[in-house]
Amino acid sequence: MNLIDTADAYGPDTSELLIAEALYPYPKGLLSATKGGLTRPSRSRWVPNCRPDHLKQALDGSLKRLRLDRIDLYQLHTVDSKVPIEESVGALKQMQDAGKIRHIGLSNVDRDEIDRARKIAPIVSVQNRYNIQDRESEDVLVYCEKEKLGFLPWFPIGGGRGLKAENPVNTAAKAHGVSVFQVALAWLLERSPVMLPIPGTSSLAHLEQKVAAANLKMSSEEWKAIDALRS
Repeated sequence: MNLIDTADAYGPDTSELLIAEALYPYPKGLLSATKGGLTRPSRSRWVPNCRPDHLKQALDGSLKRLRLDRIDLYQLHTVDSKVPIEESVGALKQMQDAGKIRHIGLSNVDRDEIDRARKIAPIVSVQNRYNIQDRESEDVLVYCEKEKLGFLPWFPIGGGRGLKAENPVNTAAKAHGVSVFQVALAWLLERSPVMLPIPGTSSLAHLEQKVAAANLKMSSEEWKAIDALRS
């Protein structure tokens, strides 16, 4: 594992501060990924703000909290209905040209929005919600495969919903002596070569389990049965 994904909205600010506290000075080869464009006026509210001036302030704040001079992957956290995506990505391109961003990514976008963004700046990745049960972004994943863009599924195990009942995921987990969460992550990695799951974790034991999912090998019949499972 050499990429840590976060956002200024997580906390807000807290996640970036904790990452720097725990890992700075960063190990060689570690890639930093964060996002801007969503604000948190309260714990339960997520409000888009993708105005260029806000994004520039958000990036500078992330750089300071993460103790970095440049973000390896800076992602537009969402699309603001009040701001054309061309303006938002244009601001990121300006900051990339200034040396503050290495690569630009998008989050919570559709195919048309990706196309529009790519006319403004090179885009290397897309981060949308995607898991065994929720494949609403299947067309975006197919687009990323075709265009060789990284696809970072957030909520990659869907919070565990739909994995506890008797189904092919549960059956495979029992057969291999692993958790349903490991099977869910292994399925994502098997699903596409551009897939980069970003599961969260709250303990070292869970982290080790999730890393081990990368080595889980199952039969083609098991993969097909799981692939056919969706809400």
